[in-house]
Amino acid sequence: MWTSILLVWITCVPNASTALFVGHSNGSRDGSTAGLHGPGEGQRILSRAKRGWVWNQMFVLEEFSGPDPILVGRVSRRGRGRTQDRTPYILAGEGAGTIFAINERTGDIHAMKRLDREEKAEYTLTAQVINRDTNEPLEPPSEFIIKVQDINDNAPEFTHGPYHATVPEMSQVGRSVTKVTATDADDPVYGNSAKLVYSILEGQPYFSIDPNTAVIKIALHGMDREMREEYLVVIQAKDMGGHMGGLSGTATVTVTLTDVNDNPPKFSKSIYEFSIPEDLGLGKAGGRVKANDRDIGENARSTYSIIDGDEKDIFKITTDPETQEGILLLKKPLDFESKKSYTLKIEAANVGFDPQFSSGSPFRDTATVRVTVEDSDEPPVFSLASYLLQVHENTDVNTIIGQVSAQDPDAAASPIRYFIDRHTDLERQFNINVDDGKITLAKPLDRETDMWHNITVTATETKNSFILLLVTELNRNHSQISRAVVAIKVLDINDNAPEFSSDNEAFLCENGKPGQVIQTVSAIDKDDQRNGHFFIYSLVPEIFCIYVSSLLSLYPDNSISVVAKHDAFRRQKQEMYFLPIVISDNGNPPLSSTNTLTIRVCGCSNDGAVQSCNVEAFVLPIGISMGALIAILACVILLLVIIVLYVTLRNHKNEPLIIKDEEDVRENIIRYDDEGGGEEDTEAFDIATLQNPDGVNSYLPRKDIKPDLQFIPRQGQDTGSNGVDVDAFITVRLHEADNDPTAPPYDSIQIYGYEGRGSVVGSLSSLETNSSDSEQNYDYLRDWGPRFRILEDLYLMSEGDRDT
Repeated sequence: MWTSILLVWITCVPNASTALFVGHSNGSRDGSTAGLHGPGEGQRILSRAKRGWVWNQMFVLEEFSGPDPILVGRVSRRGRGRTQDRTPYILAGEGAGTIFAINERTGDIHAMKRLDREEKAEYTLTAQVINRDTNEPLEPPSEFIIKVQDINDNAPEFTHGPYHATVPEMSQVGRSVTKVTATDADDPVYGNSAKLVYSILEGQPYFSIDPNTAVIKIALHGMDREMREEYLVVIQAKDMGGHMGGLSGTATVTVTLTDVNDNPPKFSKSIYEFSIPEDLGLGKAGGRVKANDRDIGENARSTYSIIDGDEKDIFKITTDPETQEGILLLKKPLDFESKKSYTLKIEAANVGFDPQFSSGSPFRDTATVRVTVEDSDEPPVFSLASYLLQVHENTDVNTIIGQVSAQDPDAAASPIRYFIDRHTDLERQFNINVDDGKITLAKPLDRETDMWHNITVTATETKNSFILLLVTELNRNHSQISRAVVAIKVLDINDNAPEFSSDNEAFLCENGKPGQVIQTVSAIDKDDQRNGHFFIYSLVPEIFCIYVSSLLSLYPDNSISVVAKHDAFRRQKQEMYFLPIVISDNGNPPLSSTNTLTIRVCGCSNDGAVQSCNVEAFVLPIGISMGALIAILACVILLLVIIVLYVTLRNHKNEPLIIKDEEDVRENIIRYDDEGGGEEDTEAFDIATLQNPDGVNSYLPRKDIKPDLQFIPRQGQDTGSNGVDVDAFITVRLHEADNDPTAPPYDSIQIYGYEGRGSVVGSLSSLETNSSDSEQNYDYLRDWGPRFRILEDLYLMSEGDRDT
C-alpha cells in the first residue's frame, strides 16, 4: 500500500540559508550539496543561493502498532553538508514531543503512539533548523500537516433504537411502515469503511427493507390483527458496502398492527330465551344479549334493534356503552292472563364501517329472542283511577256517601279488602267498609269550613291484607297495594242566615235635615252563592220607628239605605240609638237574623262632616276644640303647682335654725378638758373600773372568723381590785392572740372586756327607777311644743285614767 509521493520544492524567504526537504517515508533524499559547492571541492562560492523549505503532507495509518515507532516521513534542508552537526532539526506543534518525534540529525519523524482518526484526523506541526552553537534559527519555521489515514475499525450503530412502528392491518404490499437510520464513525470519503447496506435478519416474509434507504415495507398481503397483532423485526446495517470483512450493527423494530373494521358483529347463539315476571316495572331490564366483534374500540361498537316479532312495541332494546351488550327493556306492562309469551327478532349492526371491507353496507347479524311471561301476584285493580262523590253538609253520621270497587287481576280472583289511608284523613271524618268498599260519614260536614275532601283508599287481597297493611304502616311498601283517590264534594244547604257585611255603626248629624241618609246597609251569606242571594230587610216594630223612616228599596248590590225621619236629634238628649234590622234570605227554607245598627248623634260642620260625637263637646265654647281646651287646663295646673312649691320653700326658709332649749330633746355631747399625767402617771386612771368582771375568766368568741378547731378558752389576766398594769395586760393578750390557732393570719381588732358590771354614778335610765308610775309627772310635755302633741296626749291621758 505504500506509494511514492511527489516531492514539491518550495522557495522560501530569499535570505534563507538552507532549504528543508519533506518527504514520505518511502521516498529519500541524500542531501545533495549541489548548489552549495563550487567547481572544485574546498572552494567557496561567495554568492549566496536561494534557500527555502520543501514540504508536503505526511500520512500515518491509524491504529497501527508495533515494537518500534512508526516512521511517518522526513524533513530535510537543501545544501546540507559539513555543517550538518551544527544545524539540528527541531519539531513543534500539535503532538510534538509526545505523539511525534524528530531525529534532529536526519529529520526523520516517527509516531510514538497509536493514533485514532475518529479521535483526531490530522495534526499541524512546524519544522525548523537552528544553529547548534548559537541556538538561533537559521530560517523561519515551516508548517506541515500529518493526516491520520482511516481503517475500518468502527461498526455501524443505530442510535435511536429500539424502534416502534404501527401499520393498519390488511395493508397492501409495499406500504411503508417506518424508516431506520444507522451511523458509522469511519471516514465516509476514504474507501468503503462508512458505506452501509441494510438487510432484515428476522421478520420475513412479513416485511422487507430497502438496502440503501432503510425504509421498512409490508411484504405479505392480508396481515390480520385478529390473528397476530405484533411483530419483531431485526434490521442489520453492514459497512464496506456489504462485502466480506465489513462490520455490522443491528436494531429491533416492533411493528404493531392497528385495527380496522374488517369483522362483523356475531351473536354467540341464534336463539335467546328469557323469563320475565309480569310485574316487571316499565324501563326495567328483562334480559341481555351480546354480539361479539373481533374488532376493538370504535370498530367494535354495535347497535341493537328489534326488526320483527309479535307486539314488538311492548319491548325495546338499547346498547350498554361499556359492555356493548343489548339490554331488553319493557315499554308497556305485561299481563300473564292476556299473553304468556313473545317472540322477537333482533339485529346487531356496526356503528361505523369501512367500505373496503364491508362492501358498502354495515356488518350485521340477527338472532331470535323468546320471552316467557311469568305469573306474579299482582295487586288489585280499581275500577276507576279516581272517584268523585257528593254529599250534603250536615248529613247524618254513618250515612253511605259512595262506594269504590277493585278486583284481583290474577286467575285466583282473591277477595279484596279496603282501607282509608289515614294520612289523607287526619280528622277521621270518613269510614269505609273493608269488605265492600262503601264509604260512610264518621263526623258531620260543614261546607263553609271545607268544601272538598280528598282521601286515598287502598285495596289489597284478603290473603295478604294483614301482612301488607302491617308492612304499609311500617315501611310504606306499596308493591302489593293499589290506591285510588276519592274526591268528596260537600254540597250546600241553607244553614247560614245573612248578616251585616261590614261595621254596624253609623253617624247622624244634629243639624241634618229630614230624609238624610244615615247609613247604607249590605248583607252577606256564607252559603253557596252560585244561584245568587236575594235579601229582604225589615225593621223591628218598636218605638224607635218614629225616628227613622221606612227602609228604602234595594239597590242592585242587595243593599239598602236608612234615612232620618226628622231633624230633632240632639246629643244632650240622647247620644246613641240602636236600630234592629231583620235580614232574610231567599233560601229553602229561608233564614233570617236580626242585626243591630248603632247610630251615634254627632256634631257636624255645615258641609255635613262629622266633628265630634261626645256629649261633653256640646258645652264647650264655640270655636275652641278639645285639644285647645286640654292645653289650657294643663297650663293652669302647672301654674298652681309652681305657686304651691314657692310657698312651701318660703315657709321653710323663715323657720329659725336654732332650736329652743325647751324644744330641744336631742342628746348633747359634753366635752371635758381633763388630761391625765401622761405615760408616767399610772395612778391617774384606774383601768379596773372599766374591767368587766364577767369576762375575766370567760372566753369571748371571735366575731371576725368562724373557728374550725376546738380550743381551750384563754385565761384572763388576774387583776386585783386596786388596779392593773396596762402594759402587762396588753402583752398577755397579745401573746394569747399570737398563739391562738383560730386567729386569722392578718391584723384584727382585739376586744378586751374593760367595761365593768356597773357604773359609779349609777343608772341614768328611768326604766330602772324605783319610783312608781303614780309619782311620775308629765306636765312638762306641754312645754315641748306642738311636735310632741301626740306624746303629750298619750301620757296625760294615761295619767288621767289612773286618777279616775
